[in-house]
Amino acid sequence: MRVLGIDPGLRNLGWGVIDVAGARITHVANGICHSDGAEGSLAQRLRSLHAQLTEVLRAYAPDAAAVEHTFVNKDAVATLKLGQARGIALLVPAQAGIEVGEYAPNAVKKTVVGVGHAAKVQVDHMVRLHLPGVAITGPDAADALAVAICHAHHLQSSTRLQDALRRAAG
Repeated sequence: MRVLGIDPGLRNLGWGVIDVAGARITHVANGICHSDGAEGSLAQRLRSLHAQLTEVLRAYAPDAAAVEHTFVNKDAVATLKLGQARGIALLVPAQAGIEVGEYAPNAVKKTVVGVGHAAKVQVDHMVRLHLPGVAITGPDAADALAVAICHAHHLQSSTRLQDALRRAAG
């Protein structure tokens, strides 16, 4: 199974793709969709993110996707703009017919690092341990790979539960 993780952001939207085969997780690709404020209006920036993320889906054809939840920042306007970028992150996989998981940042950190309040550097380090030899494009891409790893673990747990329920019923 191929999993796309997305770390939403209006300026930098991180993405990471991994392959999952049983307990084995391998890196496929990662990157950052950039939307510079100099590009124009908010609508144009969102259109740019949509086009870039659509190209990522076309290039890597994931089977599943996951997006990190957004929480309120100190600046309400920035939070609203981030929410709109998150909407793009949810919309693009949904348009491709892919189910999208959503995870709180603390859940991602707990899954990948083992601690819900881990620092970015700890997340980056653990992503590198999960994916040996990976060249990470930047912090946003590392976070996106962490989201993908988190989703893969949750999908595996869900699959094991469904298998156990089928055996018990059957």
